[in-house]
This record gives sequence, C-alpha cells and structure tokens, in this order.
Amino acid sequence: MIRALMVDVDGVLVRGRPSDGERWSSSIEADLGLRLADLQQHFFTPHWEAIITGQLGLVDALKPVLQRIASHLSPHDFIEYWFAHDALLDRNLIADLDRQREQGVKVYLATNQEHLRAAYLIEELGLGQHCDGIYYSAAMGCRKPHSRFFEAAAALSNMPAHELLLLDDLVENVSAARKAGWQAVHWTPDSSLSQDDDCRS
Repeated sequence: MIRALMVDVDGVLVRGRPSDGERWSSSIEADLGLRLADLQQHFFTPHWEAIITGQLGLVDALKPVLQRIASHLSPHDFIEYWFAHDALLDRNLIADLDRQREQGVKVYLATNQEHLRAAYLIEELGLGQHCDGIYYSAAMGCRKPHSRFFEAAAALSNMPAHELLLLDDLVENVSAARKAGWQAVHWTPDSSLSQDDDCRS
C-alpha cells in the first residue's frame, strides 16, 4: 500500500527551459555575458554542496563570485534569470498527481534544493497547489542520495518507509531510497502515471 508519492523536481516535474526544454544555462553567455565554464569553476564546484545542504546561503555565495567573473550582474538578476529559465513544468504529470491526491494519496516534493528556489517552486511556479508539502535538502541539512535524507523525509511524513514511493530521474537516488525501505521508480522522459493507476494498491 502506497500512502504517499515522493516526487523529485528537476528532471521529473521540471524539465528545463520553458521555451524549448533545454538546460537553463544553454544561452547564458549570450543572454548575460557570463561564461558557463567560469560559473562552474568559481561557483558550482566550490560552493554548491554547502549551498544545497543549507550551510551557505545562495546570495552570500554568489556576491563575491559575480564580482569576480561578471561584475555587471547582481545576484538578484542572476537568480531571477536562473529560476525563470529552469521552470518548464510537466503538466501531464501534475494532472496525474492531482488525481492521486483526489484518491487520498499524499504527494510531497522530495528534492535537492536550496532555500530560495524551494520557495520559488512552491510559490511562483505554483507547485504548492499540487502537493501536500516539500522535503528539500537545504532545510534538512542533507541531500539525496544520502540515507539521512530518506530517513528525515519519512520521519517528517509520519509514515512508514515502505508506504512511500519515490519518483526520481537519478538511479543513485532510486537505489538509496530502496535501501532506506522506500519503494522507488526510476523516472524517465517516457514515464507516466496512468490515469487509472491507484497508488494505494
């Protein structure tokens, strides 16, 4: 019996750039005058692990980096561009999740996010209308595929691990969820929840 669906965001509910589904950073150099290689080297590689687990704020990390590699950009402008260009929703999946909720199955987001984007997903993209809550890495201090993420999310849901079903596009997360006692599905672009599926069975 499945009492709750735990749904990953990036690669599952959110599929990239709204205009074409490409990566949010595909045209960042042309749009913002910022080299992706510089962003990777000076921002993501040294800081992302601390940001995604809530040890370092996104804006605090961005300020000195942008001053160094793109002084014409403010953290606000960069974040606004990033979030807006990584916001293509899978409307078919959302509709299926809504049907599951109508049948009594809880739906939670279970995702590696920092605080600002987690709020953006819930409030600006409107995912808060389609789920019962969000369990995200920065709030819990740990990220998938670490076992602590799954233990914490199960505890917060107040449900037994075996009654939780993860939908995730990364095999390592699916494997970790199963090791934690969850049920889990490796989600691909061709995956879908049937309109007639009853996740409680």
